[in-house]
Amino acid sequence: MFTFEEADRSFLEREVLPHLPDRIYDAHAHLFSHEHYPADALPPGLANTPPRIGLAEYEEYNGWLHPGGRVVGGLFFGLAFLGDRQANNEFVAAEVNGTGPLAQKSRGQLIISPDMDAEAVLDEVRRLDMTGLKCYHTMAPLNPLLGTDAAGAGSYTADRPTWEAPIEAYLPEAHVAAADTLGLTITLHMVRDRALADPVNQATIRRYCQTYPNMKLILAHAARGFNPWHTIEGIESLRGLENVWFDTSAVTEAGAFEAIVETMGHEKLMYGTDFHVSQVRGRCVAIGDSFHWLYADEMDLDEKHISLQPVLIGLESLRSLVLACNRLKLSERQVEDIFYGNAATLLGVE
Repeated sequence: MFTFEEADRSFLEREVLPHLPDRIYDAHAHLFSHEHYPADALPPGLANTPPRIGLAEYEEYNGWLHPGGRVVGGLFFGLAFLGDRQANNEFVAAEVNGTGPLAQKSRGQLIISPDMDAEAVLDEVRRLDMTGLKCYHTMAPLNPLLGTDAAGAGSYTADRPTWEAPIEAYLPEAHVAAADTLGLTITLHMVRDRALADPVNQATIRRYCQTYPNMKLILAHAARGFNPWHTIEGIESLRGLENVWFDTSAVTEAGAFEAIVETMGHEKLMYGTDFHVSQVRGRCVAIGDSFHWLYADEMDLDEKHISLQPVLIGLESLRSLVLACNRLKLSERQVEDIFYGNAATLLGVE
C-alpha cells in the first residue's frame, strides 16, 4: 500500500511547498479498480495498490503531494488498457460526473483501442459525457504490416511488442478525425526508442495536428521526455502547432520542461501527477540514449557511502518542475498557469 514517510515529509517541506500555488489542476491521473482486471492477471505494478482508486482515494493520497486542498480538479482516465476497458471507462465517468467538489471541475477521457469503430467511439464519449480520448501502445495489434518508408517506420516484432509501434498503430487516423468533429482532447503516450526525437513520431504528430485542427493533442510525460534529451532534440519539430499541449506527469528531470516552455511557450505546459505512479517511491533517470526507472523496492539502499532515502516519484517530478520554472525565471502568474490555468482553459473548466 502507499505510504508517506518522514523522508517524503521533509522533502516536501523543503523542496516543494514553498513553490506550490494555491490552486492546482492535475492534467494526468488514473482511476481504476482491481475488479477491472481478471482475478489471476492483476498487473504486477498494481499488486500493492488499494483495490479501488476513485476520486475519494485520489484526494486522500494526492493530498500528500499538495496539502491544503490545493488540487481542485483533474483530467482522469482509466488504467485497464488490457483489462475490462468498458467497466473502467464507466467507473471513471461515474466518478468525474459525480456531485462532489472535486468532480465539479474534473473531466474524463475514454480509453480507446485501435480496433474500435470511430462512430462507436463518439457514441461512448457522448453516453459517458467524456471530454476526450486516451490511447495506449499496449493495445496496438502485434506485428502489423505497416510498410517501410524513408523515415524507417517499418513494423515491430513480438520480441519487443509495441514498444516500437508508430502512433498510427494505436491511435488510428479515424479516431483523430472523430475527435476533431467534437473538439475532443487526446492524451498520447508515444513510444519508439527516441520518442520526440524520432522523425516518424514527429511526422505523425504534425500531420494529425495540421489535418485536424479542432482536435486537441496532449503529449504525455513532456512528450515522453523521461530522457530529456529526446524532447530537447525533437521539440523544434512541433514549433507553430497550435493544438498541441504537454503534461509533466512522472518526469523527474527538468530539461524537457525547459525545452517545451522555451520553444512552445509556457501556455502549452500543464502539470500532471500520473497518479497512482506518483505514489511509488523512486525516480526515472536518463542513461545514454535511453532511461531507467529506479524503484526503492528494487534498490540496494546501503550500497554507497550513505543510506539512500528515496521519496515519492510525484515529489521528484514536482522538484524538477520547480527547478525548470526557477531556471527559466517564470513569473508567479506563469507558474500558476502551468499548475492550473493552462489546463482549466483547455478543458473549459472556468
